[in-house]
Amino acid sequence: MKFKALFPLAVLAVLLVNSSLFVVDEREHAVRFRFGEIVQTYADAGLYFKLPIVNNVEFYPDRILTINNPQEAFLTAEKKNLLVDFFVKWRIVDIGRYYTSNDGGNELRAQQRLLEIIKDDIRAEFAKRTVPEVVSAERRELMFDMLNNARNAATTLGIDVVDVRVKRIEFRDEVSESVFQRMRQERARVASELRAEGAETAEQIRADADRQRTVILAEAYRDAEILRGEGDAKAAETYAGAYNKDREFYSFYRSINAYRNSFGNGGDLLVLDSESDFFRYLNESESRE
Repeated sequence: MKFKALFPLAVLAVLLVNSSLFVVDEREHAVRFRFGEIVQTYADAGLYFKLPIVNNVEFYPDRILTINNPQEAFLTAEKKNLLVDFFVKWRIVDIGRYYTSNDGGNELRAQQRLLEIIKDDIRAEFAKRTVPEVVSAERRELMFDMLNNARNAATTLGIDVVDVRVKRIEFRDEVSESVFQRMRQERARVASELRAEGAETAEQIRADADRQRTVILAEAYRDAEILRGEGDAKAAETYAGAYNKDREFYSFYRSINAYRNSFGNGGDLLVLDSESDFFRYLNESESRE
């Protein structure tokens, strides 16, 4: 009978203890309320105490969450519409502020507010850039600026924006042709500049080659003239030496060469005075005979 009387008390005690304790998991934040008012927040895992009925506890995820946003149109600096598909990685860092800023910690409401912040950042960054800058040249800088702006704005929601990534950028049909046309014009301009630079370089190479050719020929002609002059001087010196050794023989030798050159062909005809000095040695030979 005594055991039966104590059994309800034991059950009541177990229920009281069970309702007085709560466990915060490593993957969760917890908030303890007293009649709807925040009393304490819990960021560390462990076993904690609360007053039954007076206190109630709500749990929120302490992990990185993802928001995938479908394609949405944004205007560039050229007033061109781009369809942008992006995602956001975020987590709760200030559970108290998160609860009060998002209608009692409503995750859907927090996602909507965070998306509005990200969209405003994308809209502002796209408005400062042209289409080529958005899709290529400044993509890294664009992502960096969006992440910093979103991170600063999200602190008021008790949220840390871990990452913002643009997954895909597409053009509307009316934008695609104008973009491709601009890209073609840009490539044509670059090709024209390269061709002009190549032609200029070719002209410089040809001009330099012509200059070097002229210099080489002039120097060769100069050297040839110097050598020819030296040869002529040497020949004159040799002739002079030979003439001075035996003038009569030298005169005779030159006359013989003149006869050979003058009478070499049978059809040659010379009209000269027989007493001319040209026939001196012939006349002398005839007189000797």
